Amino acid sequence: MKKLFLLLLLSLLCSATIYYYLPEEKLESGVVIDKLVVSKKHHTMQAFSNGRVVKVYSIAIGKGHGDKQQEGDRCTPEGIYQIINKNPNSGYHKNLGISYPNKKDREQAKKRGVPPGGDVKIHALKNGRGYIGKFHRWRDWTNGCIAVTNEEMDELYEHVQIGSPIIINP
Repeated sequence: MKKLFLLLLLSLLCSATIYYYLPEEKLESGVVIDKLVVSKKHHTMQAFSNGRVVKVYSIAIGKGHGDKQQEGDRCTPEGIYQIINKNPNSGYHKNLGISYPNKKDREQAKKRGVPPGGDVKIHALKNGRGYIGKFHRWRDWTNGCIAVTNEEMDELYEHVQIGSPIIINP
């Protein structure tokens, strides 16, 4: 029984090491990402260029469940938004700003008598925690944002155009 446990543990460690270090395909230089489509259910974000999927990212999202209803609910919003800015000096490596809340989100929050929240981003890992790498995907941990690795954020930062739509699906 002890040998079986050690073999299982060794197998698990080898698999985790391969997962962590296995390189992912990079986007070609000059590719312009002009649309992002997020599937919260599948924890993926598709990057499009001229109507064609050029890359699919595995993501982590907010800890809350469902569509964002108000500030502090830790839910990732659902709907059609735009990338509104790029921040190279983020507390999370770098980030891309998302135009949440839009007019509809503000109106719905007002009807409920709550603040809609804001400051929703696509961001990387907290500064000083980049070593976590792909393991961050193993659970949802953001307060409503969309998270990728630092390397993926560098790639998105370079290739995504400000003004590009981001469609966030349940």
